[in-house]
Amino acid sequence: MTRQFLSIGECMIEMAPRADGSYSMGFAGDTFNTAWYARRVAGPDLEIGYLSAVGDDGPSQEMTTFMREAGVRPELAVRPGRAVGLYMISLIEGERSFSYWRSTSAATTLADDLDRLPGLGAGDMAFFSGITLAILPESGREKLLAALAKARAEGVTVAFDPNLRPRLWSGTEDMCRWIMRGAEVADIALPSYEDEGAHFGDADKAATGARYLSAGAQLVIVKDGPLPVLLVTPEAENLVETVPAEQVVDTTAAGDSFNARFLVGVLSGETATVAAAQACGLSRQVIGAHGALVESASAPITG
Repeated sequence: MTRQFLSIGECMIEMAPRADGSYSMGFAGDTFNTAWYARRVAGPDLEIGYLSAVGDDGPSQEMTTFMREAGVRPELAVRPGRAVGLYMISLIEGERSFSYWRSTSAATTLADDLDRLPGLGAGDMAFFSGITLAILPESGREKLLAALAKARAEGVTVAFDPNLRPRLWSGTEDMCRWIMRGAEVADIALPSYEDEGAHFGDADKAATGARYLSAGAQLVIVKDGPLPVLLVTPEAENLVETVPAEQVVDTTAAGDSFNARFLVGVLSGETATVAAAQACGLSRQVIGAHGALVESASAPITG
C-alpha cells in the first residue's frame, strides 16, 4: 500500500554565489528541502507531496517543474498576479548571509482555500514548520492548524519543526505563542535546543522535550548541533550519540535533511532510535557540502 508524506510551507528561488562572482538560480526552503530529501531516502511505496501556493509567472512554472522532476508531487494553488519568494546568499570572508524578498510571495496564501489536507488518510504523515506559520496571516495560521487538527483526528501523523526565526515574527512573544499553538496539533515535534533555550528559556534538552510533550506531542526529538540527540516520549528519554562531521562546509539544510530521514524512517517502520541515528548520518553528509540540496547525500531506507 502506498503511503503519503505531505510537506507544507514555502519554496523560494535561491540565488547562490559562484566562484566567478556570478549567481546560480535554484529552489529551496526549509519544508521543501525536507520533501526533497524525503524523496531521496524513501522507497517507492511512499509518495512525497508538497503543499504551497505559487504565482502564474515563469519562475513559478520552473519551480513546479523542478518539483516534479525531483519526484515530489506539487500540491500548489496558483495565484494569478503573484510570484514566488526569493532569497540571495552573500559570501563575505567565508561567512554566509541572506537577503530575502518574500513579502508578496504567493505562499503566504497557501491556506486561503484550505479546508482539509489533500490526499491524506490514516497512516499518512503531514509535516510543517514554524516558518510555515510565520509567513501566513493570522487567519491563514488558524485555517492551517484547523486542517492539521482534522487530519490528525482522522489518523494522519502530524510532525512539526518549530524552526524559530525571530525576524519573521512581530516579536518574541508572538513567535512563542504561535509555535506552541503549532505544537498542540503535532504528534511529533523536532525542535533544536540552541533556539529553544534562547527563546523559551529551557535549561536543558530535557526541559525542551517536556514542554512539547505537555503541548500534546507523543514523540519529541531535540536536536543539538553536533551533540547527542534527545528522544523524549511520555514513558522515557533516550540519548542518541552523533558522529561529528569531518568538515563543516554549509549548515543550511542540516535540520531539514535530519527531519526528512527521521520522519521517513519512522513512517517506514524504523524505531525512533534507529531513525535518529540514520538521520544524523544524512545530516552529516549534507553539512559537508555546499548548498541546501546535496545530490551526493544518501541514507536510504533498507528495511
